[in-house]
Amino acid sequence: MFLISNLLAAIAQVLSVALTLYMWIIIIRALLSWVNPDPYNPIVQFLYSITEPLLYRVRRYLPMSNMGLDFAPIVIILAIMFLQTFLVQSLGDIAMQLR
Repeated sequence: MFLISNLLAAIAQVLSVALTLYMWIIIIRALLSWVNPDPYNPIVQFLYSITEPLLYRVRRYLPMSNMGLDFAPIVIILAIMFLQTFLVQSLGDIAMQLR
């Protein structure tokens, strides 16, 4: 049982770090949209390539996307916070109960 418990705890920790990292990438991407960066910069291209697929999917379902404000990053950040609170915490709790 300790093996499964440790595995779930490790998965929860890795998931938490990955979600936090992606949240910061979304924040940086949103901040970059305010300054109009060089689109040929490799860092900017990386940020766009890693965030645009998810941002595009969220934008399709937002009715206010034609107002000039992009609410997709806020929706994604809220979803990440939900996943960190619900999923990561639940995995950690299950790991603790198995010990």
